[in-house]
Amino acid sequence: MNSAQSPLDAGRIRSLLGYAILAPSSHNTQPWRFRINGNAVSLYADRSRALPVNDPHDRELSISCGCALMNLRVAAAHEGLGTSCEIAPDETDKDLLARVSFNLIDTSTPPGAELFDAIEDRRTCRKRFEPDDVPEPLLNALAAAAAQEACWLEVIESEENRHACAALVAEGDSMQWSNPDWRQELASWMHTGRDGDGLTVPGVVAPIAQAVVRTFDMGNGVAAKDRQLADESPLLAVLGTSGDTLADWLAAGQALQKVLLTAQSRGLQASYLNQPIQLEALRPRLQNLMAQPGFPQILLRLGFASDEIEATPRRLLDEVVDEVID
Repeated sequence: MNSAQSPLDAGRIRSLLGYAILAPSSHNTQPWRFRINGNAVSLYADRSRALPVNDPHDRELSISCGCALMNLRVAAAHEGLGTSCEIAPDETDKDLLARVSFNLIDTSTPPGAELFDAIEDRRTCRKRFEPDDVPEPLLNALAAAAAQEACWLEVIESEENRHACAALVAEGDSMQWSNPDWRQELASWMHTGRDGDGLTVPGVVAPIAQAVVRTFDMGNGVAAKDRQLADESPLLAVLGTSGDTLADWLAAGQALQKVLLTAQSRGLQASYLNQPIQLEALRPRLQNLMAQPGFPQILLRLGFASDEIEATPRRLLDEVVDEVID
């Protein structure tokens, strides 16, 4: 193979994008759009799916799009393709987050291809994990995955810091649930999954659940549950960046997805306790628990799950992909 651009047709690129859209996103909003133009794909932020209360600066939206970008890179590697990514290539278009082009590369096993099978298997596990410790070689592999994307992953090791982190999670729950606008936003994304997105609730229960969330401050109960989840998790880790710009958020998303896929490929599951990062008053306090300098972007709990986890719904590819025909 030579390294010249490969003549990918739109159908093959759409196939790759079918894996990109399996990325995780806040409230399962799936805030991305893709445009195919020749041998390139442009990734856009879909700000109609933003969360202005939970994510006022679109930081998590950008991280979610970065996760989709990593899935696209891994799927391309599985097809024997390299990728070249331009981040924020057009200063006049703030929604254009990245442009990806594809090329053939001179190796039978492109870097990242080994993570491909984990894309469809990855789940977010919101239940308790088994008490088994995470082996140190696996911890090292997760940290290396983050470092490959110019990010850091720091395990919260001491009991004192773990308890302090769990307390921040609980405090964040109480603050968010006390905000009626935050509860309204959360409720608006709770539905049966018929639209292929959002936080799935059984059909009969959905209207009741939405009304309860909108009406009642359940912060104390949620805080107690999340604090227990944090305290009992075999592993708490923070993924962070040296800066806090759009480029850093996109890097964090790519690093996060590489960490999640690496974890999944070794049988490890993850979920998020991002409340201390979502709230500006708490984020510096979480950073004070870190040895790494910089900005916390994601707070992960990881462990081994015994129960099978259902996949969350996804929108149809036609809803998020456009093709430019010259």
